[in-house]
Amino acid sequence: MADLTQEDWSKQLTSDTNAVILDVRTQEEVDQGIIPNAIHIDIYKGQGFIYEVDKLDKSKNYYVYCKAGGRSGQACAVMNQLGFENTYNLMGGFSKWQGETSSIK
Repeated sequence: MADLTQEDWSKQLTSDTNAVILDVRTQEEVDQGIIPNAIHIDIYKGQGFIYEVDKLDKSKNYYVYCKAGGRSGQACAVMNQLGFENTYNLMGGFSKWQGETSSIK
């Protein structure tokens, strides 16, 4: 896992052809906006989170975020334990995000 600043996360994501964006916030938080093309799996689902994440392609590079960076850091650690080699935590999370957002409603 690597903790990346907003700038580094965006820059690396833009040039990564093997990237997947993962939003681990609650549904209520996601309803307020999401980074475009992100997959949403709520980390508070506990074992359900592990089951869903374990189905993902482990050969991809995962750019993970939550509201402030704490839960996404935990998610990256869980993913690393499950065999994901490349996980990147967005420091500051969605609350500090300066890039494009979209609504899933």
